[in-house]
Amino acid sequence: MTNKINNTESLLQQISVMSSVLDNIGSYVFSKDLAGNYTYVNANVEALFQRPAKYIIGKNDSHFFDLDILDELLENDRKVINEKVSLTSEETNVIKSTGKILTYKVIKNPIFNDIGEVIGLSGISTDITAQKALETDNLNQKHLLDVVLNNVDAYIYMKDAERRYRYVNSRVAELIGLPAEEIIGKFDHDVVPPKYAEHFWKSDKIVFEKNEKMVMNETLEDADKKVHHYLSTKVPFQLNGDLQTMVAFSTDVTELYQLKEKFEQLANTDELTAIYNRRYFFENANREFKRAKRHQQPMAVISLDVDHFKAVNDQYGHPIGDQVLIKIAQLIAPTIRAEDIFARIGGEEFSILLPNISQSKSLQAAERLRELLDTNPILINNNIKLPIKISLGVSVIKASDSCFQDLYSRSDSALYKAKSHGRNHVYLMD
Repeated sequence: MTNKINNTESLLQQISVMSSVLDNIGSYVFSKDLAGNYTYVNANVEALFQRPAKYIIGKNDSHFFDLDILDELLENDRKVINEKVSLTSEETNVIKSTGKILTYKVIKNPIFNDIGEVIGLSGISTDITAQKALETDNLNQKHLLDVVLNNVDAYIYMKDAERRYRYVNSRVAELIGLPAEEIIGKFDHDVVPPKYAEHFWKSDKIVFEKNEKMVMNETLEDADKKVHHYLSTKVPFQLNGDLQTMVAFSTDVTELYQLKEKFEQLANTDELTAIYNRRYFFENANREFKRAKRHQQPMAVISLDVDHFKAVNDQYGHPIGDQVLIKIAQLIAPTIRAEDIFARIGGEEFSILLPNISQSKSLQAAERLRELLDTNPILINNNIKLPIKISLGVSVIKASDSCFQDLYSRSDSALYKAKSHGRNHVYLMD
């Protein structure tokens, strides 16, 4: 009798310990019979339903969940019992007592009797509502970030120090010609032609080596020989336990470069004749003068003016006069050397800067230009033929010249001497 009492007490003690363990496991533990009525619940289930176990035992889920809204719980129970299988799933339920919508990770197993018949099921549920909310929030943030990065006017990518792409936005994917998922995780030379991969890796490598943010201009010639210009900002970073990585933002500024070049060309070009203008001439002449003085090299300037140009304007009008200036520029431009600078200084006056040329050679060049105009009348609109003549003044650099203006002033004086000698003449001022 004493042994029976001791066994009973031992069993009750084990049940108490097991009950305590189940109550403190941090999950919802329960069992149900074939009708779906609860046969056991731990303390967490009691707290969830806000009812004591004695109230819950014998009742089914319709008393505690709003099954009209979400009934996946019943579907999972039927699957476990009818198919005699274990089931791991996520269930979202509406708690009747609070109206809260909670999501659980649930493991359900069939309960068998001694002869292998299913008599119910057991389950353990873990509340993952906060985890799911965080996952949803992360997905929403990722989607929002993707929307921003895929619609910003820039090529954005991440690459690690082993040249493996970690991220590309849609513009990079479009440029490479592959879906983003087929680029991410691949080495740059596996998805980009080696020529271009090596070209961009040169600047990427510098960022990794210096380990600092860099802003740089990058130029690339495509397969059609078109030159593209990019303004790139590249920032290195490293996450714990990960390879050094870099995020790059590259903006195609080709159109800006083309506009800049066009503006520079317009700023340097005479609008009427399309040769260099006065500003460009003097900027470069001052630089060439200093170089010539430093290296003790010869230099010459030819100043030329159209003879009796006012008479042309008076007789034929300024539009015809403009055409004469254009034709003169078109005649002279092909005859000068590549290193010479031919410019319209103003009105009907032109100048030519001739680096590294002797006095005799510069005089010969001026005489050839005089003869060119003297022997080639200007034809306007196929019906006006004008015998245009020019006067030219020549000067060469001297040891006493302190600036280009000294040299230019002499060529200008020589020009007026040529005019005073009857025009259609070359005069040297030394």
